[in-house]
Amino acid sequence: MMSLTFARLRFALFALLCLLIAAMSARLLIPELARTAGHLHYHYEARFLALYGHIAFAVIALAVMPFQFSTRLRAARPGLHRLIGRIYVASCIIGGLCGLWLAVGTQAGLVAAWGFGLLAVVWIWCTLQGLFAARARAFADHRRWMIRSAALTFGAVTLRIYLIGALAAGLDFNSFYPLLGWISWVPNLIIAEWVLLERRPARVRA
Repeated sequence: MMSLTFARLRFALFALLCLLIAAMSARLLIPELARTAGHLHYHYEARFLALYGHIAFAVIALAVMPFQFSTRLRAARPGLHRLIGRIYVASCIIGGLCGLWLAVGTQAGLVAAWGFGLLAVVWIWCTLQGLFAARARAFADHRRWMIRSAALTFGAVTLRIYLIGALAAGLDFNSFYPLLGWISWVPNLIIAEWVLLERRPARVRA
């Protein structure tokens, strides 16, 4: 019973963080707010179309992602689960492509460019693999790939946690920002792989 309660609390925190960051990020779709966000304007001054596309579709992916992990929804409304899944996949692909465009033209340096660029590529790849597995009715593989995709989508949350912590610690934004291109998602993916490994039967892990 205690483990079940802990799992529910953990999922509630996960969903709350996703929805909170999605709501906060959606505010940047207002042109005035986007142009007063100094770091976004500095790095992506000439790429606001890609910036808006990345924000809009990443927000959608982040907002709908928790519902895809609801076993109740999946069991009671499989049609709705598939519909939300299609919205999620489309949002990840479009948001990832816009993110890749931003990464290629970033003024934050090669460390940031490679970090965010690789994130965009891996995000799209994992999401597409999950889609292909679902269409092949390989649902175990579908779930594994979507866990990886979700870990990368959750990078929007961890990025802001690290950013707030860095600014609170008085670190220079321009010096710290390139590191976010890596630490915002690589640890997430490592944890996802560890969880997937632990869930496999002992003979498979061996």
